[in-house]
Amino acid sequence: MLASSGMARRFDRDKDDVLSEQDLKQLRENLSRLSPQGVRDFYDRTHEECRLIYTRLPSPRKMQTLVQVWKQLWKWK
Repeated sequence: MLASSGMARRFDRDKDDVLSEQDLKQLRENLSRLSPQGVRDFYDRTHEECRLIYTRLPSPRKMQTLVQVWKQLWKWK
């Protein structure tokens, strides 16, 4: 068994980088007003922003946005 010299730490981000419940509600409302093609385009852009590139991780805000767009698309399925 290999010994670890350090513990993994959670990346400490500011609270500003997370969508609040009110922000999520507003995002859901805005998405529901878009056409299906508009939501697909928004999904494509958001998905591109969330791609893992080397060591760059997407922000929690971007991931929350991607999940909300995915949920809207799933509703229309």
